[in-house]
Amino acid sequence: MAQPISKLTRTPPVHQSIQEVIKAYIRNNALKAGDALPPETDLAKQIGVSRNSVREAIKALASMGILETRHGSGVYVQEFSFEPLLNNLPYGLMGDLQDVSELLEIRRILELAKVDSAIEKINQGQLEQFDTILEGMRLKAERNESFPEEDRQFHRLLFENLGNTMLLKLIDVFWMAVSKAAQHINMADPQPLRTYQDHVAIVDALKLGDIELARAALDQHYDGIRGRLYEANRR
Repeated sequence: MAQPISKLTRTPPVHQSIQEVIKAYIRNNALKAGDALPPETDLAKQIGVSRNSVREAIKALASMGILETRHGSGVYVQEFSFEPLLNNLPYGLMGDLQDVSELLEIRRILELAKVDSAIEKINQGQLEQFDTILEGMRLKAERNESFPEEDRQFHRLLFENLGNTMLLKLIDVFWMAVSKAAQHINMADPQPLRTYQDHVAIVDALKLGDIELARAALDQHYDGIRGRLYEANRR
């Protein structure tokens, strides 16, 4: 029996087709972050579309973090970042406590799995940086203020010496996702001093070179965040 003919699907808007052409151009020419694209006029002529359509496509690719426009200079390939993707996530997703809980669990597992490698490569300079970050946390905690930026610096520093750029990017992704979710649900830290002490315990374990103690301290820290999520879910 003959199969029915499929319905004709709508062709994508011109600017979307142009985006795919530009992305293919980047791939085919192995362009890297900082490399320039041809001027808009040349792109429009080569693709066979209007300059306005090219400009619209470039704006869309810039919003995705693929391109950047430098005024008076031109269009360039942008260094990869997850942040534009997170900025474009639907607000409903960022406010979904189950999604946030799952992201947090992935981050916890990732950090617990890599903390032994981090301890092996820790150096005195890093330990001094941890002390500086902890001091910033303490000052804010004593004013009953949270310290999200110090927390971000802390967790990046913990794995900085591993030489794993993708790991650092993933840690940033999870941190940004939870941070953005906190803007839409009430995840305020009711005990910043306790959270500060959790970080102190992690650094103490690092200074001792005790892997199991470091894992336990990290786990306790994540217990506190999970507790805040649980309380937010009850409201």
